[in-house]
Amino acid sequence: MKKSDIHIDITLDDNFVCEKIVWNASDKPVKGAEEAKALSLAIWDRSGLGTAKIDLWTKDMEVQEMKQFVLETIAGMADTIRKATGDELMAAEMEELCRHQTKRLERELRDMM
Repeated sequence: MKKSDIHIDITLDDNFVCEKIVWNASDKPVKGAEEAKALSLAIWDRSGLGTAKIDLWTKDMEVQEMKQFVLETIAGMADTIRKATGDELMAAEMEELCRHQTKRLERELRDMM
């Protein structure tokens, strides 16, 4: 049996606001720890009691970056639901939401310029 380790270090300021996220994984292609601006971790409780979820982002993450991060996370979850359950309708609806919100985000960015 293969084992893989994922390590995440979180640095908080004096007010417990996330300043830094550093992660590493034993079998990622590029060796060494890497910095991130955000993470979203969801864990399904084995006994079926629900999902434990951790969302963190650093104080230097910009609003537009956060919106993109959320949209890419939803798109990834659409792929997950397709692979895990074969539910094409749910996956397609999630992808349509992402397409719609991506267009909205692009308009926001144009309006900012």
